[in-house]
Amino acid sequence: MNIPTLVRCRACGSASLSPVVSLGAQPLANALVRREEIERGSQHYPLDVVFCTACSLVQITETVPPEQLFGEYLYFSSYSTTLLEHAAALATRLVEERRLDAGSLVLELASNDGYLLRNYAAAGIPVLGIEPARNIAKVAVEQHGIRTISEFFGTALAEDLVARGERADLLHAHNVLAHVADLNGFVAGIAKVLKPTGIAVLEMPYVRDMIEKCEFDTIYHEHLCYFSLTALTALFARHGLTIRHVERIAIHGGSLRIFAGPAAGGTRDASVETLLADETSCGLATTAYYDDFGRSVASVRDKLLATLAEIKGQGKTVAAYGAAAKCTVLLNYCGVGPDQIDFVVDASPHKVGRYVPGVCLPIEPPAKLLESQPDYTLLLVWNIAKEVLAQQAEYQRRGGRFMRVIPAPELL
Repeated sequence: MNIPTLVRCRACGSASLSPVVSLGAQPLANALVRREEIERGSQHYPLDVVFCTACSLVQITETVPPEQLFGEYLYFSSYSTTLLEHAAALATRLVEERRLDAGSLVLELASNDGYLLRNYAAAGIPVLGIEPARNIAKVAVEQHGIRTISEFFGTALAEDLVARGERADLLHAHNVLAHVADLNGFVAGIAKVLKPTGIAVLEMPYVRDMIEKCEFDTIYHEHLCYFSLTALTALFARHGLTIRHVERIAIHGGSLRIFAGPAAGGTRDASVETLLADETSCGLATTAYYDDFGRSVASVRDKLLATLAEIKGQGKTVAAYGAAAKCTVLLNYCGVGPDQIDFVVDASPHKVGRYVPGVCLPIEPPAKLLESQPDYTLLLVWNIAKEVLAQQAEYQRRGGRFMRVIPAPELL
């Protein structure tokens, strides 16, 4: 498939794009391979990151069609205890703060299997999910009773919702803005579907954490953009929305949680002003801030390969935990495959029995760790490390060792 290369910024349209890092040609990170598909191989696309000097947005240069990425999806939010607890705590907080009741509507864009909305539904608050992945939307409806529309969100769907009287008192969009090629259409849709008194709560990985912690494995074709508050403020203002409050949160290696509403309904508070000033002082809106990132990424690769060579030279065995997108990116970029790792385990039954694209490593259930008792296991889902380590206490008791890779190879 011929994928056009980006020549103008996805947000502001500027042609002033400065290179940040290249991770080479990569398979689609979540396109896990069935056994019968192995011989056919995986299609690879360039994975190059650039910085817009006009609006500060960091973004990749290729846009794989969303239908190819999300028509059938294997990421189910409910398999992460960490994410479920995060969602429940936020919903409890917002029900009280926003005084939501049976007359309110909570709308979520990219609602997955209803992991967040079910908390509002349990409190008697009407909900509506928008989830383009048909297989996941089906689970939300049939297993969790969450009213869900299986379409991509944008201005057209927003207008349809408004015409049907479906306007949101509270809108959630978590870890979806980075997936959107038409940023302006998506944010314009949010502005349309919000009530004048409504608020939109969005979460997205923070580009500052990605750069400073060398979280390059969060770069993949689904993640088109990597946001700073500076870039977000300009994007939302373009569509009549003001970011009124911002929080830095730990989830997914470091994220931003923004609260945005119609510009006429409120102003920015001190949290926004403080973080914008902080981004300016650290140079986040300059090309110099990103100069060393590529060298840091290459250093992680070189150290990992040297560590694995030493371990294998001692006759030790190695596995990996977490067949997430991070796994695909890191292993393919570093060139780590069956010669170094025997298998990958994952808690999601939707992934077990498939293979990591590109490197073709088999995906097994977590019980495989105790069956095979590898000497070392690379912890590739570092964002839920605490959860994994607690679940795998017996593996560790028997002498198995987990190894972190990001931001540098390190035994845990």
